[in-house]
Amino acid sequence: MLYRENGQFKTSYRADQQIFAIRQDRIAMLALLLVAFVAVPLFASEYNLRAILIPFLILSLAALGLNILVGYCGQISLGTGAFMAVGAYAAYNFQVRIEGMQLVASLLLGGVCATAIGVLFGIPSLRIKGLYLAVATLAAQFFVDWAFLRIPWFTNYSPSGSVSVSNLTAFGFPVETPQQRYLFCLIFVTVFALLAKNLVRGAIGREWMAIRDMDVAAAVIGIRPVYAKLTAFAVSSFIVGVAGGLWGFIHLSSWEPAAFSIDRSFQLLFMVIIGGLGSIMGSFFGAAFIVILPIMLNQIPLWFGIPIDTALASHLEFMIFGALIVFFLIVEPHGLARLWSTAKEKLRLWPFPH
Repeated sequence: MLYRENGQFKTSYRADQQIFAIRQDRIAMLALLLVAFVAVPLFASEYNLRAILIPFLILSLAALGLNILVGYCGQISLGTGAFMAVGAYAAYNFQVRIEGMQLVASLLLGGVCATAIGVLFGIPSLRIKGLYLAVATLAAQFFVDWAFLRIPWFTNYSPSGSVSVSNLTAFGFPVETPQQRYLFCLIFVTVFALLAKNLVRGAIGREWMAIRDMDVAAAVIGIRPVYAKLTAFAVSSFIVGVAGGLWGFIHLSSWEPAAFSIDRSFQLLFMVIIGGLGSIMGSFFGAAFIVILPIMLNQIPLWFGIPIDTALASHLEFMIFGALIVFFLIVEPHGLARLWSTAKEKLRLWPFPH
């Protein structure tokens, strides 16, 4: 009986169009942000911050960018890892080649470079779709991997091919301890999630969804497929590029092109499918599932005294991923986000469904 909108009247268009229309949702979101910004840095251990929370935040941001392209615009992409790599290496080059470059500026400029590459490889979407588009974006993955391995300028002529960053600061504040890195990522994720939510609720978001549902009908009613598809690639690549910069700078600190291999692209696609296509919340659900599942597979057998080696846990992880993808594609194509939405709808009617 606590989750109701009875008596919550809207007296203006602005109130009617707010993101969280129900007061309980607004309170829950404020409480969640309070816990994330205050309680977690104070009480979470260094292991939880480095191994779970920071990867979860960065992968959530990358899945959010991919969801805009795949879930909202319906354009299949298998090159997300490539766009993350472009963002990371571009931010690295801005950082080392321009004296006094701010960390935040480097990450955003890395996102801009990823946008340019994403739009370039998104041009084929104007003529092809489905499996053919997936193959075209897959070409971006192989091309970017080759470029960062074979062109030494991108790695600042590093003999080992790997790059590293240290002594990170943002606006004069150090970004070195796990708590500082976690808060830095959290601020990025919060801002970009809010921007993405408003984008998909606006005119451009409706154009993306019209193209996704039926591009021919969308063109008939006046939506420009060229503009809609390329803007989806641009916005998606920008967010993914920023996530790639955060993955390299904040999570890894030292990386090579293998950190953004095709496995990363598939991992992000699995997040979007399991979490929920066309859902901002689904990006977070999918990232949480992908990050927590390997840890749980390693820990649960130990709780019950069952010995399990690392190789078996790795194979079980792939088997469970595959089974869940098939399950969600058949039973609930909109993933965990849809299950969460259905539970909220039932809660609003409980105990008197009608």
